[in-house]
Amino acid sequence: MRIINEETVRKYLTMSAGIRVMEDTLKALSNEDVVQKLRMSIHLEENNIFGLMPSYLKYKNVFGAKVISVFPENKKRFLPSHQGIVVLFENTSGQLVAIVDGEGITAVRTAAVSAVATRALSREDSEILTIMGTGVQAKSHIEAILLVRPIKKIKIWDYKVDYAEAFVETLRSELDLEIEYYKSAKDALSESDIVCTVTSARTPIIKREWLKTGVHINAVGSCTPDAREIDSETMRDCTLFVDSLESATHEAGDYLIPLKEGIIKEGHIKAEIGHVLTQKKAGRTSDEEITLFEALGLSIEDIAAAYYIYEKVQQ
Repeated sequence: MRIINEETVRKYLTMSAGIRVMEDTLKALSNEDVVQKLRMSIHLEENNIFGLMPSYLKYKNVFGAKVISVFPENKKRFLPSHQGIVVLFENTSGQLVAIVDGEGITAVRTAAVSAVATRALSREDSEILTIMGTGVQAKSHIEAILLVRPIKKIKIWDYKVDYAEAFVETLRSELDLEIEYYKSAKDALSESDIVCTVTSARTPIIKREWLKTGVHINAVGSCTPDAREIDSETMRDCTLFVDSLESATHEAGDYLIPLKEGIIKEGHIKAEIGHVLTQKKAGRTSDEEITLFEALGLSIEDIAAAYYIYEKVQQ
């Protein structure tokens, strides 16, 4: 049995590799070549969560689970909001083969999934990217989206001004692109081609009237039925894609709240992204369409990433 630390995770699970692994994993989901359960969670104080996410990859003959804590206010402690491990078993004897650091996996696989969706759903000529949030996923999403679209300008928004300004300065030192911080979410969203919401917000940070025609949105931050980043009018007007239909209809506040309000109806979800990747369902159908990808985060993504790293270590 191997114990694989964060340094080794980041060595092997590059963003490019993560995108390839996540695309294969989402295709396997659409082909019913995996088994997964909805995340099981205990709600702690102050909106903190302890979660267990089990799954079985039939096509890899491995199974396992991610054990994770989600503490949204950890930025104040200079700690990541998501911390945990992935335990990996082989399916011949049931042997535990690896315990893998979960923080490094989460940082890459979440953004890699968004990149897969962005490549499938956004306009190919998308040049302006808005990132809403300044945590670990903000930086990971920038790295990922730059690999799939010809971005020329990055717009940053976060209600925590000090964090956002420091984040922008770091980005400017690393990237030869136009990068600006906006105190107004409306201004940050104006004219953007791609938007990634990676916040711990519990109420909408996006309003429909702030979005231009043809934008693509990756809604990533919210993963509980009572929290959302997207307003009901945006959800009403978008073409909605999800990572997992089962997860979205049980966990996605972005979808469930406007459904309860009567703003949208059951059946509003057009497809799982895996069905688009396998060409079972259509993706974007026009340049004017607003597409939205609702990412809840799936256990199969963690197990697939952990197994990819394990195989690399074994070689």
